[in-house]
Amino acid sequence: MASDAQPTPVFAKPVTLREVAATAGVSVATASKALNGQGRMTAETRERIRETAQRLGFRPNSLAQSLLRRRSFTVGLLTNDTYGRFSLPLMAGVSDALVDAGVSVFLCNVEDDPRLGQLHVDAMLDKRVDGIIATGKRIDRHLPVDLSNLGIPAIYAFTQPDPGAIAFVSDDAGGARLAVEHFCRLGRRRIAHVTGPASFAVVHARAQAYRDVLAENGLPAAEPLLGSWSEAWGHEAVGTLFDGKREAPDAVFCGNDQIARGVIDALRERGIDVPDEVGVIGFDNWEIVAEATRPPLTSVDMNLAALGREAGLTLLSLVGGQPAEPGLRKLPCRLVVRQSCGRPLGG
Repeated sequence: MASDAQPTPVFAKPVTLREVAATAGVSVATASKALNGQGRMTAETRERIRETAQRLGFRPNSLAQSLLRRRSFTVGLLTNDTYGRFSLPLMAGVSDALVDAGVSVFLCNVEDDPRLGQLHVDAMLDKRVDGIIATGKRIDRHLPVDLSNLGIPAIYAFTQPDPGAIAFVSDDAGGARLAVEHFCRLGRRRIAHVTGPASFAVVHARAQAYRDVLAENGLPAAEPLLGSWSEAWGHEAVGTLFDGKREAPDAVFCGNDQIARGVIDALRERGIDVPDEVGVIGFDNWEIVAEATRPPLTSVDMNLAALGREAGLTLLSLVGGQPAEPGLRKLPCRLVVRQSCGRPLGG
């Protein structure tokens, strides 16, 4: 009777440094120095040892190396951005900055739970991480965890920092300027602003930039329409903008891409052409939304990957003993132009 039992897999034992040394015909000490770029020996000997290690499949003991160098070559990334909308592109930038230095990044979601946040921080400290980067889903709220006095560097990126810490954020006002100035260059003269809740600091920063640009161009600024960060709100806002009681806008600058998509859908339902009659620009450049919108949505990109890269490089410097000035660094946004804002009027 045949048995259905699967054979137990056999795993090869890891190749030891002693085996590498014996195969290369050198001492264990010489092999160790060659593989760590240390010691005095001929280039030929060093290369022979390295080739032998590679051929045998030798992998250095990272734990032993960590103890020797007093570094773990790992960095923790804390976030409460459950969906990863902001933290994942930022993490990609952090990883890009650290990979060439042999540093790995691992992500922990603290949600909005102080107990969970402290649990993750304690675990990171137990694992001897070289540093921590804190990020979140908005820049005006602090993560529910204390990162001061940990004994290791802590940097903030796209979240509210501790006093005296190093922090990186996108220049929201500058991003809003890019959008409204682009409309002005296209010849739009009645530019409305539909955005999110008043409880968000970025709402006020972007709205003020909207007013400033219009004033600089001698154009009237309507009071921004505040609501939720949703397509439904964008759809609803069109009913207010085109209620017949006021002069209808020829452009709408939206606080995020979901709002912009709702605006475009509502305009289409009213038979209003986008972009010929009304141009629309969003914010965030969430590609899954912006590129699927019809027409594809022009949007402000917060350059989160670049922001993460700067945070990662700064953390590397701190870990390496290089000092850095505390304070807030604002990084520029960029405008990604697609079809929703149209060509210059009369062009």
